[in-house]
Amino acid sequence: MIRLAAGDWTAELRPGLGGAITALRKSGRNVLRPTPEGAGDPLETACFPLTPYANRIAGGVFDFDGVGVVIPALPAFAPHALHGDGWLKPWVVEAAGADRAVLTLDGGGDARWPWPYRARQTIVLTDDGLDVALEMENRSASPMPAGLGLHPYFPRPAGTRLTAATAGVWTGPDIVPDRLAASGEIADWTGQEVDAAAAAVALIDNAFEGWSGVAELADVEGVTRVTADVDRLHVYAPPGQDFCCLEPVSHRPDAFNQAVPGEGGYRVLTPGETMRLTMRVERG
Repeated sequence: MIRLAAGDWTAELRPGLGGAITALRKSGRNVLRPTPEGAGDPLETACFPLTPYANRIAGGVFDFDGVGVVIPALPAFAPHALHGDGWLKPWVVEAAGADRAVLTLDGGGDARWPWPYRARQTIVLTDDGLDVALEMENRSASPMPAGLGLHPYFPRPAGTRLTAATAGVWTGPDIVPDRLAASGEIADWTGQEVDAAAAAVALIDNAFEGWSGVAELADVEGVTRVTADVDRLHVYAPPGQDFCCLEPVSHRPDAFNQAVPGEGGYRVLTPGETMRLTMRVERG
């Protein structure tokens, strides 16, 4: 485990558990959902990286450059492939100091992703909060479809309200969406209570388009602000749970099947090309 500190902020990292952040606190208060002691599943952590794509690939299959690609699905999410392979593998500590760490992963080149790639997380604490930069380089000899995301879990005490300006939301009859609707069809997030919104639709697990890059979660003790350099925010708010996820992502769910390069955030990286995503978490 790696422990970081700066000003009122502390963080804990477990590189071997999918490169995850396992705790983030300000003045002893949990800003991210804390990881249970002894947890061995990245889904129990505070935040983990999404490489080389975010969210679902329908049926775990897609065509790229005239070739059919099959990605095995984990039993819990079958038949869909989910979040790539980066969160399922141990990361290596490239550098670590009192307030920052750099973690790397050599992923792909196997059944879960045929293209080799290198991912790097730079995790920094400052007096203002947490900064995470996630990069990915195509290390294969051919073009590679690509996407990135970060998957932070935030405490959701009763009455927590989310504010996030968005232009639309991906939705449909299945957990893999097939149409872009007005944001209000799910939630407009103009200070809407997350619990109430989740209860109204049973589950929120949707990517919102045209995001301003700023989201705020307000509770009785203060406001957590999330900023990122992408214009898509995936919101996961399961009913009856005490957390919600505000995931900055480069592309929408199932983009490899439902879009062409350049649409829905879907990138194609040439050999040696790198893409990057950043996120900041603050608490006031």
